[in-house]
Amino acid sequence: MNTTATILGLFQGMPQQRWEAKAPSAIHKTRTETPVEVTLTGLSGDRQADTEVHGGPEKALHIYPSEHYAHWLQEFPETTQTFHSGGFGENISSSGFTEEDLCIGDILAAGSVRLQVAQGRQPCWKLNLHTGNPAMAASFQKTGRTGWYFRVLETGKIVAGDDLRLVERPCPEWNLRDVILARFNPRLDPDIALALSRLDQLAEPWRASFAKKASPGYQEDTSRRLKG
Repeated sequence: MNTTATILGLFQGMPQQRWEAKAPSAIHKTRTETPVEVTLTGLSGDRQADTEVHGGPEKALHIYPSEHYAHWLQEFPETTQTFHSGGFGENISSSGFTEEDLCIGDILAAGSVRLQVAQGRQPCWKLNLHTGNPAMAASFQKTGRTGWYFRVLETGKIVAGDDLRLVERPCPEWNLRDVILARFNPRLDPDIALALSRLDQLAEPWRASFAKKASPGYQEDTSRRLKG
């Protein structure tokens, strides 16, 4: 089992008016080479445009495995300009962990910070516009290559080059990739949905979503989120 990864880059961004007649976005981020303060809501100097659906303590830091970019380069060779570390709006680009290597609730140490895996990323239409690829958000969702969000248990500083070390695994039965795929599965077993809705280590918005999926006949409409 892989228990250590490396932080390849840290990325910060501020809300910008990127697209005509669309809401602002902070998905475009810039690499920083200096140590960064990590607060309970993320990297110092990083902001979100729509705080109703982005950011906050349960989605303080988004991390994306650099290993996935090779897949996207092969899948969409015509739109390659953002297929590099930091290209999907992540705060942390890493090498060593993918979703398959971790579980919901895993606690990791980096620099002087402690982080906990809280949920996967729920892609939206802004990813399509940012990459110039109208299929990007749906492909993220279908493959489960979404990266994930950390909540911050202990604040401090991190810098590119720091190790990410797995230090505790309270929920070994809930593999992160499996939970991400379950979140987007329209035919999820209601018993699994109910169990996930009661998982304290899972971010509250995802627990609420699984509670809905546990209801017989519930159908989620993702068209507005994915297409804008």
